[in-house]
Amino acid sequence: MEIEQEGGRADFLLEVTGLRKSFGEVDALKKIEFCLKRGSIHALCGGNGAGKSTFLSILMGFIRPDEGEIFIKGERCEFLSPKQAMEAGIAIVQQELSAIPDLSVAENIYLGSEPKRFGFVDFHTLNRQTEVLLQGLGFDISATAKMRSLSVAEQQLVEIAKALSHTNADIIIMDEPTSAIGEEDVQKLFQAMRQLVAKGKSIIYVSHRLSEIFQIADSYTIFRDGTYICEGPIENIDREALIEHIIGGEIDDEFAKFNQPGTETLLQVEGLSCGHSVKDISLTLKRGEILGIYGLVGSGRSECLDLIFGIETAEKGTIKIGDRQLTHHTPADAIAAGIAYVTEDRKETGLVLCGSVAENINISSLGSISRAALVNDSAASKRADSMIKTFNIKTPNQQQLVANLSGGNQQKVVLGRWALLDPDVLLLDEPTRGIDVGAKKEIYRFMSEFALKNKGIVMVSSELSEIIGMSDRIIVFKNGRLVGEVQQAEATQALLMGMAV
Repeated sequence: MEIEQEGGRADFLLEVTGLRKSFGEVDALKKIEFCLKRGSIHALCGGNGAGKSTFLSILMGFIRPDEGEIFIKGERCEFLSPKQAMEAGIAIVQQELSAIPDLSVAENIYLGSEPKRFGFVDFHTLNRQTEVLLQGLGFDISATAKMRSLSVAEQQLVEIAKALSHTNADIIIMDEPTSAIGEEDVQKLFQAMRQLVAKGKSIIYVSHRLSEIFQIADSYTIFRDGTYICEGPIENIDREALIEHIIGGEIDDEFAKFNQPGTETLLQVEGLSCGHSVKDISLTLKRGEILGIYGLVGSGRSECLDLIFGIETAEKGTIKIGDRQLTHHTPADAIAAGIAYVTEDRKETGLVLCGSVAENINISSLGSISRAALVNDSAASKRADSMIKTFNIKTPNQQQLVANLSGGNQQKVVLGRWALLDPDVLLLDEPTRGIDVGAKKEIYRFMSEFALKNKGIVMVSSELSEIIGMSDRIIVFKNGRLVGEVQQAEATQALLMGMAV
């Protein structure tokens, strides 16, 4: 790592000037400016493809810039590796999980820096210091639990604890840290963040949940298309202006909702139970309706969708779609009955990351364009083009690896994949997780158009504004049980939270 004393302003903990980075002919960053004061929570805002990830990768030493300078505490720094960035006092909580499934929580948090005794890992000390760390953050997770036994939300909390275990870090980058956790855990995280700031540390906070930015940040910077747009105190900008700067134009209604619920029952679930996660759940979905499910992490929301789709087998209960009853069914049976499922973790269970956009779009419906196990490539290409246009998927071509797309465009690929099957019921688990406001609205518009075709949607979301804005009815889960139902017109964030806790 190179460090120079020249330039930079010592009153900033971090100052970045003239940062530029290109990948081939694509300019990912164009003369970026960024400043971070000590003891502040600074929101880095921008849509998918704005350059945020590239910028953070440069700060963490994952990639090197083509031009520009980075100053930490007034000293010019150039990081040649992530280790050098960490040694300079920068830690990151990444959006994508990096857990080792068969190791414990404690082993994952302190991997490579475990306490030793007589040359061997001192598991007693390791587990004890992990419990202290987790309790200090207010995270109810066992230090000895295997990572594979945790939910996505709990794994995200472990990632946060792992980053915060680096006590020498003055700059903590949080990239979508709340994308998989519920409101209760969000508030625990915010409390931990405020404690860190009170100690003189600074946080760069990246989130597409704008309500969180106004709740926790004291300043902001906006990027758009790899370009610095503006910055300032959060108190000097409102939500509408922030969105307009992010998308580069005026906004209309945030929630594109125009479906019309009918009276005919499309999906009926009665007495669904499975272990301690789902207990005697009964629900109905009408044609033309968007049914929202809200609850805290661990309330049984995702587990209920897994049972309906056949990923897990219910111990008792009935599931009917139209006149067809599903019993001890598989996902293939559910698909044949007209049910599609967009899971909460698109990278883990929704996409083949090493596959192309076209391959991912066609993967669930190859049977309809195949003969004697041979795929009609022309038909597959036409279908891929159709979904790319329908969902406005931003990709150079349909052969682009889906791993190289932004989060919002990856989610559109998943939706396009299921839309080709023309299902009657669409199960959506956190459909806009980690997606910018522009892509969110496109997905909301698709949801309304889908329901308007006399079909139905069951949506799980941790975002209260989204649940209220897009649902016709909202059912609330708590400890595996359904504890209440609210019509959209009566729903408030306070009411839903009060039922869920």
